[in-house]
Amino acid sequence: MENKKVLLGMSGGVDSSVSALLLKKQGYEVMGTTLELFAGSSCCNISTYIDAKNVCNQIGIPHFTFNCKDEFNKYVISDFINCYANCKTPNPCIECNKFMKFGIMWNKAKELGCNYIATGHYAKTEYNKKYDRWVLKKSNAGKKDQSYVLWNIPKEIIEHVIFPLADFEDKAEIRKIANDNNLKVANKPDSEDICFVPNGNYKEFLEKNSDIKSKEGNIVNVQGQILGKHSGLYKYTIGQRKGLGISYKSPLFVLGFNKEKNEVIVGEEKELYKKEIRVNEINLLLFNEIKETIEVDVKTRYSSKVAKAKIIQDSEFINVSFKEPQRAITPGQSAVFYIDDIVVGGGKII
Repeated sequence: MENKKVLLGMSGGVDSSVSALLLKKQGYEVMGTTLELFAGSSCCNISTYIDAKNVCNQIGIPHFTFNCKDEFNKYVISDFINCYANCKTPNPCIECNKFMKFGIMWNKAKELGCNYIATGHYAKTEYNKKYDRWVLKKSNAGKKDQSYVLWNIPKEIIEHVIFPLADFEDKAEIRKIANDNNLKVANKPDSEDICFVPNGNYKEFLEKNSDIKSKEGNIVNVQGQILGKHSGLYKYTIGQRKGLGISYKSPLFVLGFNKEKNEVIVGEEKELYKKEIRVNEINLLLFNEIKETIEVDVKTRYSSKVAKAKIIQDSEFINVSFKEPQRAITPGQSAVFYIDDIVVGGGKII
């Protein structure tokens, strides 16, 4: 008899709450869990636990909390700080998914005798006959699809992952289900910020929680000409135009950084475009390795559109050649590769 026990990650929001309802209606033996990650964060505070527990009580499933603050600090906060210290722009959700939701939570699920874990992400898993393996795919949610932030999950657990919201196209449908079932979180607003930076001020967070502090340096162009001053490399991102404080004959944008010289490098918009990039920290889901050049669609930010490209693996790296030059490619962000709606895998932009 199939083990239909599933451990569902619950944030106290409407997506994971409706996921609990759907799983129960589909005949799963559902357990809810809320991971304690960072005190005072938007997904780890007293109202989060109360909302999640109340939903579980209402629909008649158990709820567990696990203290994972040390692990979150080790795998997510430390990486966030380290990226900014090295002039990279991180995406902490990707680290959290890899190590916390699809790492630690999966281990907790096995301890509880579960065969599956689930989350309220907008993504899809299914067995694919062509590739003879379980695959991670885009959901039907269009712009709300979250497969981009899931590329780094361990491939061996894909067959044990359920995304109950995979086939919904609109958030309004989710809220209607919640309202129809009298869930109190039905109209709870979505959290848009980084969970551990709930006020959105990541610079303040870095200054309070790391050795990163304001340090004046030069703003220069590609030729090395000094055009102005900055007060800390971590305060700038590639593609940034506003807040440079420079008068120039044409608009200037941040192109990159020279950490050794403590310089922000700026240039004109045409200089922001790149046709080739390299990624490391690879995680391939569809293949074990990429031995020959293949054509894929690539996303270089969560909010960016896909771009056509060719990729090939070079030991620990993947080389990406875009069909058309791409704007403001940012080290530290993820490049995620797709064939149609299937996630091939991804890596961190160097």
